[in-house]
Amino acid sequence: MQNTLRHCQFFKGLPGSDIESIAAFTVTKHLDKGDYLFHEGDPSQGFYIVQKGAINLHRAGAGGKEQVLHVFREGESFAEATLATEKGYPAEARATEETVVVLVPKIPFVGLLRGRPELALRMLGAMSVHLRQLVSLVDDLTLKDMETRMANWLLRRCPQPLTDSPAVILLDQTKRVLAAEMGTTSETLSRTLGKFRDQGLLVIDGNVLTVTNPRELQKLLGRHIGDL
Repeated sequence: MQNTLRHCQFFKGLPGSDIESIAAFTVTKHLDKGDYLFHEGDPSQGFYIVQKGAINLHRAGAGGKEQVLHVFREGESFAEATLATEKGYPAEARATEETVVVLVPKIPFVGLLRGRPELALRMLGAMSVHLRQLVSLVDDLTLKDMETRMANWLLRRCPQPLTDSPAVILLDQTKRVLAAEMGTTSETLSRTLGKFRDQGLLVIDGNVLTVTNPRELQKLLGRHIGDL
């Protein structure tokens, strides 16, 4: 438990005594693939850290279509914003595989915050990261076409700075989940990946994607944006 807290960005750098205090009231929860951790509107029990597996945070739109807000993986925390409001969880959270999460309960943690203002600043920092993710998502969905969104997704997962050397990306989620995260269909996602493959920019081998030349993909992205 303490190792999970130490490796979470939210708690990095905290003294060992603080980690021990927080670990004393945390709770571990196990979920099978497809299990819901919480539903939109459920009263907040606290925030969570992924210890193993992945959590798909999404909202249901018209006709039941899902819009994935983010997929949280090992070491990432989420739902911190619910500590500062009486409202419930603002979205749905579902395990995309067998998953273990750590619940940091709201009441004891808020009590700790009152005497530790630096923890409150950490919470604001975590919330700002999530806000930037949401702004990036809105930007992608409203201002960019599918090829641009896909190229950006690939480039963000290549080693930085970008080089001419091939970059291997392990697709650790299903194409259906990735398509929902990008606001499209599985068919459109597959067509876009196929187009990059036909252009020699991508090699697809099951769930392994190899960007053959990240800098060339970035150049194509720049030209494509210029044509919009």
